[in-house]
Amino acid sequence: MTMNIAGILIILHRKILIFMDHKLNIYNTLSRRKELFEPLNAPHVGMYVCGPTVYGDAHLGHARPAITFDLVFRYLRHLGYKVRYVRNITDVGHLENDADAGEDKIAKKARLEQLEPMEVVQYFTERYHHNMEQLNVLSPSIEPRASGHIIEQLAMIEDIFDSGMAYESEGSVYFDVEKYDKQYHYGKLSGRVLDDLMANTRELEGQEEKRNPFDFALWKKAQPEHIMRWPSRWSQGFPGWHLECSAMSARYLGERFDIHGGGMDLMFPHHESEIAQSVAANDIDPAKYWMHNNMITINGQKMGKSLGNFITLNEFISGDHKALTKAYSPMTIRFFILQAQYRSTLDFSNEALLAAEKGLDRLMKAWATLEKLTASDKSTVETTSIRTSCYEAMNDDFNSPIVIANLFEGARIINSVNDKKESLSNEDLQALKETFSTFIGDILGLKQEEASSGSDATVEGLMQLILDLRKDAKSARDFATADKIRDDLTKIGISVKDTKEGADWSLNQ
Repeated sequence: MTMNIAGILIILHRKILIFMDHKLNIYNTLSRRKELFEPLNAPHVGMYVCGPTVYGDAHLGHARPAITFDLVFRYLRHLGYKVRYVRNITDVGHLENDADAGEDKIAKKARLEQLEPMEVVQYFTERYHHNMEQLNVLSPSIEPRASGHIIEQLAMIEDIFDSGMAYESEGSVYFDVEKYDKQYHYGKLSGRVLDDLMANTRELEGQEEKRNPFDFALWKKAQPEHIMRWPSRWSQGFPGWHLECSAMSARYLGERFDIHGGGMDLMFPHHESEIAQSVAANDIDPAKYWMHNNMITINGQKMGKSLGNFITLNEFISGDHKALTKAYSPMTIRFFILQAQYRSTLDFSNEALLAAEKGLDRLMKAWATLEKLTASDKSTVETTSIRTSCYEAMNDDFNSPIVIANLFEGARIINSVNDKKESLSNEDLQALKETFSTFIGDILGLKQEEASSGSDATVEGLMQLILDLRKDAKSARDFATADKIRDDLTKIGISVKDTKEGADWSLNQ
């Protein structure tokens, strides 16, 4: 059925109100301050986020940028923006220690496992996607692979040559950082100063062909043992790690787009080099806003594969790691990450994850209870400020912990109404339901988790059987037996509460 003019006008009016009412501020790493978010071509938004190098299973450190920018993606869409979200897969060119020397990380894995490199890529990409699905991370609009965009990368190198910022040496091509810095400023994103880099950078073995040690590779000549290689006018070789993101972001979002995101560890040299490449090739900074999530640490040290202190997401979910005291659900992991503002550090500990598990359980139980509440004639408690405060927090650089704090206040109200200590009118009840659904489900991306291996369903069934036996005892006026059942459950950490609708139970927190 064709929508009438009045309906179209109503929808347009709502979208206008969203843009007017919600002034989103984003911390821009480039300017080092919060800035009002004003897209280049509203309502369209282009966002590029650096994705994984797929040579091993994703760990908790990979989950943080995925969840951070999933939150950004969800909220921008909620505000009515049409977002093209590009998150790449690095499947070539990322050498050991993020340097220009050493072995390709994927090629090394392939050699050790005696596999074709693209077998490694396919296997770990599929496992990464499975982990993202478990964490309820939405798929990006486009997910390009570096190996599928060699033509674009070669073309960009030619453009950089034309600008005078590239040079060939022994079949490899390098970016001339010193020459670039004289005309522009290499280091404006990270705050690095080239003179300091020159003073503190030593000549690395195997990189003598560079004019300066801090020059970075645009194209590397492949050694005879290097499996992944492509033809170019300079050599049989492969693209530099930094180049892929510059080429693919320009391919799908244009030379200038709205948001470039990634982990703080990518700020230098990866993102700094991206800016230099794009300015040299296209004469324009690639992104208006640069966003960086902070690291996850373990005992105060960055969690990462290179340090060998990481715990994979599969290990978290199975509990199969010596540092874990138990298994944690995907939603517990997501909630744990969202409990901290994305620019703050987040230290792993079993205690922190257990606290997140309990907090999530409390919030989700309140949400389930909310759906069962009945309205009263009037409200005895104010709830509109919860929704307002949640929006204010999201508009303040996606401050998810403040959102969660406000939702916990909503949970307190829900439990009070359920206990008949407070009441909500139908209007306020529906508004609170909408707030919880919008912020817990749509924006934070949290969801009720299915019972694992039927264990939760079994516990629910057993508890219902016990409560039915207690109900029968009370009906028979056998209060001694009813009280004994309740007291024995209390001893093992299960609380039983009698309500007008019947008995309810919960695990003591």
